[in-house]
Amino acid sequence: MPGHPLEPVIRVTAMPADANAYGDIFGGWLMSLMDSGAGLIAARHSRGRAVTVAMDGMQFHLPVGVGDEVSVYGAITKTGRSSMTIAIEAWRRHREEDEDVKVTEAIFTFVAIDIRGKPRQIQPATQVAASPAGQQENK
Repeated sequence: MPGHPLEPVIRVTAMPADANAYGDIFGGWLMSLMDSGAGLIAARHSRGRAVTVAMDGMQFHLPVGVGDEVSVYGAITKTGRSSMTIAIEAWRRHREEDEDVKVTEAIFTFVAIDIRGKPRQIQPATQVAASPAGQQENK
């Protein structure tokens, strides 16, 4: 388990269709996975539709091969009126090994949008806790 405070978002096995002729996974496939992970975080945080508007600082540190387990971790680092900045890391673990290593990271910026595609304000999430009787109550 990586030693960082980011939450797990996606885990998938890299397959031959995701690789080049040398068996290395396409960088675009990995970027798409990271964007999807950031999108899940953004939609949950904004309680609705959110779109990618920027991705900054991506560097590939190590290759990912066919059969590797790829895990995407992320966390919101900043929230504006309608925007969210999300740190995303991708880690790989060879199928036969226990150790996982970070292969890339990037910062994604998402904007919450309404049904017309216009930016909308992010509503603060209400905390929901379970009562002793198993009923949910808003705090």
